[in-house]
Amino acid sequence: MKRAELVFIPAPGAGHLVAALQFGKRLLQRDDRISITVLAIKSAAPSSLGSYTESLVASESRIQLIDVPQAELPPLEFAKSPAKFFILNIENHVPNVREALTNYVSSSHSKPDSVPIVGVVLDFFCVSMIDVVNELNLPSYLFMTSNAGYLSLMFHFPAQDSRTGAPPKDSDPDWLVPGIVPPVPTTVLPVSMTDGSYSSYLGIAARFREAKGIIENTCVELEAHAFNSFSEDQTTPPVYPVGPMLDPNDGQARSNLNQAQRDRIMSWLDDQPEESVVFLCFGSLGSFSEAQVKEIALGLEQSGQRFLWSLRLTPPKDSKTLTPIDCSNLEEVLPDGFLERTRGKGLICGWAGAAGGSLVPQGNRRLCVALWVELDLGELVVWCAYCDMAYVCRATAECVSNGEGVGVGIGDEVGLQERW
Repeated sequence: MKRAELVFIPAPGAGHLVAALQFGKRLLQRDDRISITVLAIKSAAPSSLGSYTESLVASESRIQLIDVPQAELPPLEFAKSPAKFFILNIENHVPNVREALTNYVSSSHSKPDSVPIVGVVLDFFCVSMIDVVNELNLPSYLFMTSNAGYLSLMFHFPAQDSRTGAPPKDSDPDWLVPGIVPPVPTTVLPVSMTDGSYSSYLGIAARFREAKGIIENTCVELEAHAFNSFSEDQTTPPVYPVGPMLDPNDGQARSNLNQAQRDRIMSWLDDQPEESVVFLCFGSLGSFSEAQVKEIALGLEQSGQRFLWSLRLTPPKDSKTLTPIDCSNLEEVLPDGFLERTRGKGLICGWAGAAGGSLVPQGNRRLCVALWVELDLGELVVWCAYCDMAYVCRATAECVSNGEGVGVGIGDEVGLQERW
């Protein structure tokens, strides 16, 4: 039986790492000749991803983990442009990844019974590492954690820049993106194109076509128009739909809640009428100012709806952390008397993991969870709080609505700015 090994290099973000590992698990389940080695880049911020990764690897004998030594972080001043900071942090790891991958390939070749390494799967944010893979004469495959509409945008981005040469403005004409039927308003483009990350983001997009192939965490049935555009463009590498991949347990694995806190939440939920609770959870980077928290709280109270709210705050400007923080004193940030007036109808907790619900966070993985939940529970509202969510929602809504009017809202400083 001929065996083969793949090397995975996921980006150090929750939505990226979890999706890549779930894809790896699916490969192993489908073919027992495959083994996987994961080169793990540590997150720039404290997280529970390390324990999640170690737990998953321990449960799969054909996955092994190699930790990449931590590189020097970019200056915190770049954190004002999150995508730029994220990309620079990954690029800082290129020398360490080169050494780790080269050493591993060399040691593998030196063993008489070694399994041949047949390819390297890179997160699309790790596209700068294609050069490292090329040096070892191995094929590179990009793993896309976002949807096919987002991939269409990244294919189109360099051509758009060649015409405009500048970051988009709200007043600019809509973009005509192959793979998305209606023109795309500049107001829904990823925040990374307007927050100071433009050149870094462009550098990522410019190298997509160098990959041997692109693995997409979506399915043709969700985004047929985008896949048709890929097949018609002879300059794009093959795009392989492999998703959407969901792990209902990954939110619990990466939650900040201890077992007693989880038990309290589940007990409270069990006491509520069936399908009566709105779950508010905004992703690993989703956080709000005190003004936004008060507005959400007032809206919940006025709705009379039962709710479970994973509440996280934006870190102070002088903080050294880049990630949201759990609220230590709810009474300081909520409207006066809110907790008393909603006692029994609502429950507030810390980071509970990126799970589905009625008001859900950004990101293609969370949107897929939300679509899955929506099929069973009904109503779905998406708050496009950060990153690429407005564009992802726009692209996915166009694909799944079939002209039936899926609504998408874009979050501004305190509320919803625009709807389609």
